[in-house]
Amino acid sequence: MTGSVTWVSSLDISHYKEVVGHYVTGVVVITALAKEGPVGFTCQTFSSLSLDPILISFAAKSAGNSWLKIRGADAVGFNMLAADQVEVARVFATSGIDKFVDVDWSKAPHGSPLLAGAIAHLEGQILSVTTHGDHDFAVVAIDFVQADAGSPLLYYRGDFGLPG
Repeated sequence: MTGSVTWVSSLDISHYKEVVGHYVTGVVVITALAKEGPVGFTCQTFSSLSLDPILISFAAKSAGNSWLKIRGADAVGFNMLAADQVEVARVFATSGIDKFVDVDWSKAPHGSPLLAGAIAHLEGQILSVTTHGDHDFAVVAIDFVQADAGSPLLYYRGDFGLPG
């Protein structure tokens, strides 16, 4: 397809959110060690992108305070939350607070905070960021991975976990 396409939508945003909420996602906290100290935010839009080279991608709200600090960091960490970490997900989804006050963490090889209790961790460097609508899409080259046993925290229809 060549040329540019302009989309005009009359979709109701709340109905759209209800519909896409039917897609189950895992929950990741993205972290970095910024000049102000450790920063992070909860993210659902996270995916493996490439195996050669090893790349992941994620989306963050362009104007998000934590993302603006992470965007310029030397390294970025990914913490795949365990099923029992709902409160951690809620804390890191909250703006305007010190999210690391009651959270145990250690440093990844390049300094990114690794949250205790997460079932998997990754770390890498941001290669590119593009803006689409009100979100930035980031591509990260991964050079550290580790996993532990456990079940993942899931997000479905506006809440954590699956119904029933």
